[in-house]
Amino acid sequence: MKSLRVLIADDEAIIRLGLRTMLEEMGHRVAGMAADGPSAVRLAAKEKPDLAVLDIKMPDMDGLEVAEVITARDRIPILMLTAYSDRELVERATKLAVLAYLVKPVKEADLGLAIELAVARFEEWQALEREAADLKEALAAREVVDRAKKILMQRDGLTEHEAFLSIQRRSRNSRRTMREVAEAILGVRPG
Repeated sequence: MKSLRVLIADDEAIIRLGLRTMLEEMGHRVAGMAADGPSAVRLAAKEKPDLAVLDIKMPDMDGLEVAEVITARDRIPILMLTAYSDRELVERATKLAVLAYLVKPVKEADLGLAIELAVARFEEWQALEREAADLKEALAAREVVDRAKKILMQRDGLTEHEAFLSIQRRSRNSRRTMREVAEAILGVRPG
């Protein structure tokens, strides 16, 4: 696993220092440490870490609120720490970008595995988001091409297949996408 820049947020100094030591022994760098939620949010905005390790119970803002603020601004994997096995907290965590969960006291081996899991899940999540965006774009392009085909069929008396081939040929000849050609047929101006 590549070296990560990690934000640590826990209200207990001994836990922060222990996590820092474990992370550095694993080859990661600590991008910053915070003792409360607002400080964690500020550090995340300033340092842009690759991963955040957040305690659930912190003063002023709990770790889940911090995770929500951080991920609204910068998408990063979140690893949550807790001394509590509260079901409600776990349910809240699953609705956020929390990708791994550890109960204190944290062992180095468990931390390493949780980080690997969080990073792997985050990469899968990003891939799924890209795939969803690509599918949405493909569907939008198909709808525009279908509308342009209908215009060519009505205006030029072409069959659906001929209208499609006409758009495809114009696309190839002009080195534009089929969507761009279809938008030109529809009179849509590029935004």
